[in-house]
Amino acid sequence: MGNVFETGRTPKEIVEEKGLAQITDTSEIEAIVLQVVEENPGPAQDYRDGTKKAIGFLVGQVMRATRGKANPQLVNQILTRVLSTD
Repeated sequence: MGNVFETGRTPKEIVEEKGLAQITDTSEIEAIVLQVVEENPGPAQDYRDGTKKAIGFLVGQVMRATRGKANPQLVNQILTRVLSTD
């Protein structure tokens, strides 16, 4: 498995090597959000029609698409913005 003490590498190097870093690039998250909204028109419309809890499903789909690596707060913000402007 190898930890900092065994390998002499920094925690950042280990996180990057194992693909554990969180995605915080807004353009990358936005592209995934747009794809999820396109693939899930029902829940997206439900949100626009006032069923605010529908965003939870969409956030879940984005998190699944990113294997849980996207920053959930950013996902929520971007989804809210995208769904409000469509």
